[in-house]
Amino acid sequence: MPRKINFRQRRISLRLKKPTKYMLLPKKVKFRKWQTGRSNPKKQSPDTRGTKLAFGSYGLKSETQARIKSNQIESARKVISRTLTKTGKYWVRIFPDRPFTAKAAEVGMGKGKGDPQGYCFDVFPGRIVFEVDGAEEKVAHEALRKAGSKLPIKTRIISRAHRQ
Repeated sequence: MPRKINFRQRRISLRLKKPTKYMLLPKKVKFRKWQTGRSNPKKQSPDTRGTKLAFGSYGLKSETQARIKSNQIESARKVISRTLTKTGKYWVRIFPDRPFTAKAAEVGMGKGKGDPQGYCFDVFPGRIVFEVDGAEEKVAHEALRKAGSKLPIKTRIISRAHRQ
């Protein structure tokens, strides 16, 4: 026999549920906070891994260095998914595993590092961020162009040379 829940209890339980937003983040991390790392633009070298198309016919390649947050990756992924509809397939070639911290607004200097706010991925020039396959050239270019506008980096659309 189903359990009876009165209306008041039901209203409270519905109010407590928060809408969950799909965002990329690691299941488990070894360290909560990472050190910042070097940021001298003269000493940055192009990426050596993830520079060639591995899955799709078209790809979005980074031209500059930046840290891409998980919500920016998700925003670009949604645009690609919406533009390709059911015709094509896409791959996200990066995963945000680096935690970034921030202090609350109007907090003075000192008293330790801020709390972790989310995760990001450090992209270097030459890294392929997204790949697309199974769509027409115009549709794939449009999807990748829109996705590139959502990211904080300069990007270039590359295509696989068709071998016959």
